[in-house]
Amino acid sequence: MGDINLTNATAGTKNQQFQYDHSLDVMSNQQGGSKCFDDDGRLKRTGTVWTASAHIITAVIGSGVLSLAWAIAQLGWIAGPAVMFLFAFVIYYTSCLLADCYRTGDNVTGKRNYTYMDAVSTNLGGSKTKLCGIIQYINLFGVAIGYTIAASISMVAVKRSNCFHASHDDSPCLASNTPYMIAFGVSEIIFSQIPDFDQISWLSMVAAVMSFTYSGIGMGLGIAKVAENGKFKGSLTGISIGTVTQTQKIWRSFQALGNIAFAYSYSIILIEIQDTIKAPPSEAKTMKKASLISVSTTTIFYMLCGCMGYAAFGDMAPGNLLTGFGFYNPYWLLDIANVAIVIHLVGAYQVYCQPLFAFIEKWAATKWPKSDFINKNYQAPLPGCRPYNLNLFRLVWRTIFVVLTTIISMLLPFFNDIVGILGAFGFWPLTVYFPVEMYISQKKIPKWSTKWTCLQILSAACLVISIAAATGSIAGVVTDLKVYHPF
Repeated sequence: MGDINLTNATAGTKNQQFQYDHSLDVMSNQQGGSKCFDDDGRLKRTGTVWTASAHIITAVIGSGVLSLAWAIAQLGWIAGPAVMFLFAFVIYYTSCLLADCYRTGDNVTGKRNYTYMDAVSTNLGGSKTKLCGIIQYINLFGVAIGYTIAASISMVAVKRSNCFHASHDDSPCLASNTPYMIAFGVSEIIFSQIPDFDQISWLSMVAAVMSFTYSGIGMGLGIAKVAENGKFKGSLTGISIGTVTQTQKIWRSFQALGNIAFAYSYSIILIEIQDTIKAPPSEAKTMKKASLISVSTTTIFYMLCGCMGYAAFGDMAPGNLLTGFGFYNPYWLLDIANVAIVIHLVGAYQVYCQPLFAFIEKWAATKWPKSDFINKNYQAPLPGCRPYNLNLFRLVWRTIFVVLTTIISMLLPFFNDIVGILGAFGFWPLTVYFPVEMYISQKKIPKWSTKWTCLQILSAACLVISIAAATGSIAGVVTDLKVYHPF
């Protein structure tokens, strides 16, 4: 709507006029009168089941896949795959519950919730909204740290792989992660200036292709290693006592749960992804289909990568399949896989951080609506492209965010431990508790009914798993800090 000049009108008249004009716009949109705007007055959404699937796969098949062989090695041939299937089912089921909460009331005409926090606020409200916001955005911040660590490890792996090849495995080929973390941080500063989630579909597509590339290479190398060994390594109960102590086995088993949970985690950005989908059909229907495609695809990849890695190395499965140097050759194939990991993580970092960026910028615009620093856009010419809308607050705040995550990554570069903590911290509240509670509220499920009881049992069981995973991962960090010297 254009500016309305009502300088001499009363505040009540202004509101009436705005509401009247807005209702006309919405009625026009609902009746198909606008080809450019959706029913909420925003620009027409263009997302499909395939773009949504690409966003999810980009978010899900990330650095977590690389630790799955290690996780299965801790749990064994029985518990490892069983836990993976269990997490896949829980993630898919709760994602379907969450998809139904995108609109309040009717799935076709109800009011939209644009973010995960909006959905919690509408359905649960009060202190739960604040709690959700704190947990969600701390988790997104942690994911950015985890991806920075994973990307730097892969970049170092390329250098070490080439070094091993040149020295014929005679040199330890040591290298510092710090310069590579800085390089990754610089690239993220640039990509973080992409204004909106809806404008990174191309980055998600590229990242999704990269994720299949390195997952496929890891799986192929595992199969080749099994063929070379002539047998499947590993045991039914996982890593044996003697290789590790009884206490270490317990902590590692708990940590493995966190690693698997992290490998599947994407619920925290599901609502934001769903907000990019066009209708009809209803966004919930499309999102459920995208979730089924994505979770099924990733589970197949996870089973193949994790199980083949464990079959290849048994108790000695590395914490990061492609950088732990269980494989040395062919070195050029390892290089391709690790470069693909880095490219994927550049995109995945943005998929996870864009919702956090948007939240802070929306809050700042509401807090200081008259500030030019926060709200004014400047046309910055780009050679051969349309002018870029430069916002000074976006430039400064997003740069500070990336710098901060990079510095923390330098101080705590423990891949498996950080991945386990992130998985444990975000899994129960964001993937299970809030979706279950919102669904119960939205569908008005009676307390103590069979469905209510089953949902609460699911939530309680996942809480126990999260606590166990967090305990094991924190114990791992404490152990690693005893021998780690930063920089």
